[in-house]
Amino acid sequence: MDGKERMDGMTDFLLELRSEEIPARMQVKAKEDLARLFNDALAKAGLAAASVETFATPRRLALIATGLPLATDAVSEETKGPKVGAPPQAMEGFLRKTGLTEDQLIERDGVYFAIVEKAGRQTADVLAEAIPAIIRAFPWPKSQRWGAGSASTESLRWVRPLQGIVAILGDDVVPCEIEGIISGATTMGHRFHHSGAVAIGNAGDYAEKLRDAHVLVHFSERCALIRDGAKAAAAAAGLTLVEDEGLVVENAGLTEWPVPMLGRFDPAFLDVPQEVIQLTARVNQKYFVCHDSTGKLANAFVCTANIDAHDGGAAIVAGNEKVLAARLSDAKFFWEQDLKVALDDQAAKLAQITFHEKLGSVADKVERVARLAEWLVTEGIVTGCSAADAKRAAELCKADLVTGMVGEFPELQGLMGGYYARAQGETDAVADAVRDHYKPVGQGDDVPTAPVTVAVSLADKLDTLAQFFAAGMPPTGSKDPFALRRAAIGFLSLLLQNDLRCSLKDMLLATGAATSFDSLEEFLVDRLKVQQREAGVRHDLIDAVFSLGGEDDLVRLLARVNALQAYIITAEGANLLAAYKRAANILKVADGVDAAAPAPADLVAEERALLTALDTAAPNAAAAVDAEDFEGAMAALASLRAPIDAFFEGVMVNDEDPTKRAFRLGLLARFRDAVHRVADFSRIEG
Repeated sequence: MDGKERMDGMTDFLLELRSEEIPARMQVKAKEDLARLFNDALAKAGLAAASVETFATPRRLALIATGLPLATDAVSEETKGPKVGAPPQAMEGFLRKTGLTEDQLIERDGVYFAIVEKAGRQTADVLAEAIPAIIRAFPWPKSQRWGAGSASTESLRWVRPLQGIVAILGDDVVPCEIEGIISGATTMGHRFHHSGAVAIGNAGDYAEKLRDAHVLVHFSERCALIRDGAKAAAAAAGLTLVEDEGLVVENAGLTEWPVPMLGRFDPAFLDVPQEVIQLTARVNQKYFVCHDSTGKLANAFVCTANIDAHDGGAAIVAGNEKVLAARLSDAKFFWEQDLKVALDDQAAKLAQITFHEKLGSVADKVERVARLAEWLVTEGIVTGCSAADAKRAAELCKADLVTGMVGEFPELQGLMGGYYARAQGETDAVADAVRDHYKPVGQGDDVPTAPVTVAVSLADKLDTLAQFFAAGMPPTGSKDPFALRRAAIGFLSLLLQNDLRCSLKDMLLATGAATSFDSLEEFLVDRLKVQQREAGVRHDLIDAVFSLGGEDDLVRLLARVNALQAYIITAEGANLLAAYKRAANILKVADGVDAAAPAPADLVAEERALLTALDTAAPNAAAAVDAEDFEGAMAALASLRAPIDAFFEGVMVNDEDPTKRAFRLGLLARFRDAVHRVADFSRIEG
């Protein structure tokens, strides 16, 4: 320990858990879990570090904590006990638990408390207990047992066999042991570049000692080397790297000393669709692909080696070229074989694939989607294309599910169907619809606008939602096994972005799945609230419009909501809302309110002004809503604000005279009804 550490009484701690290769996909989460478990263990002992940094490589998970005290302070632990006068059994149990006698308890506000003084502990002792506990509690997604001890279910589990523990506080080893693995101050360097043990002095020299042994412990540093090195390797060959941050992260998790290298493949493979080549390189081999100067896919790839080879990487590149060639040969074979089978023949095979045991085969679904897509165009909901094209695209949209290529790469469903459709002479509109009909897949995905694609995509999602809800299989809580929330967001995005005008109820009935869809309508409106939240649209205003009933054209509903939101945030809108709620509260407790109650002979000015305003505003608001002039509807409501305020200021509604009271309540009912032509203000918060 250096002089500064001795003077301020603080020190640093290093923990390294070395094992066989940790899967790349688990490393980022493992770093977070290690920091959390470590901080929790410190907190239980009354300790806290100034900072905690975690590291992960394929062969090690590590942590450095700075600013730890050498010992914990003495603490008083207070435990709440029974109330004074509680049954004797409760008191006896509490005394057994705390180890105290009744005269040692403290009474406060009629409750007994036990206060136990706990002496301070050496931090090294705390850590020695914590390390095995952290290892045993570690939440790996998958873990294993190994060696002779694996016969017992009580034996140690780790993601891969644990091989060593480095635990150093200051300059001293923290002694601990788990399943025969004893902590120490030595680790191992790079598997190929360094032989023998690496001695670690303290947390401060950990990263540099391992760097000297060809191990880069900083995940971000490895990512930067791969990101920049891959770009440079492509640029040196006159190419542009197709950037892929997911691949950067994955390769960083596979290497301790990353070295990007450029390789080539036979240009003949470029006859295969470029997405197939890119997916083959990415998924199977973790390679980046490149574009040439024209922006087309080049016959080149960048792999990431875990070694700085003496031959400049020639042998590594050659080996990777050979492996990729084999993969691309398989892909080329699937492509060529699939092209020999007409999509109609492929579609016929869908009758043998179950969509869901309650909902028939995929062929049954395709038939329903084709009928719906045709209906959407025939009814004029989707315009700009022929019903025949929409039906044809729907009939072919799932055909690629039985092709060899999609069997190998399920991620290419739809995309390959588009290629096959175009190759067999279908129109571009039909081929594009087959390709894109799954879109949008989720929030933020591109929303199709081509009419045939819109018809097929909308029909596909509409059928999925209607069928599963009609069969009694809606999402429940966090469970959504059929991705119905995603289907709903896609359905809504298609409607709203393409300004498709139709009654939601009519569309649902057209599916033929059921005669009532109240729960599905409610579900879709809830999804609309979620979707529109990001656009700043208030959920209570959606409720205020939808709850009135009769408004299930979602495009029109949202236009009304937007106009309402623009008005309600103004001072005038806020005042009208307050007046509405006051009127609604009065009407709630009144009996037998008649909006047509006759006027008394001696109307006061405030009554006459509100009556005149209602005679004009109510029909104007209703007409504006019918004309879809929602700003005009808000303007009509705005004309009521001054007379309703004056009415409340100058008139006693619950007058002793029953005629006056009935008329005034009737005016408030007419005011409420006029507002309800636009929205149910009782649903608006504030």
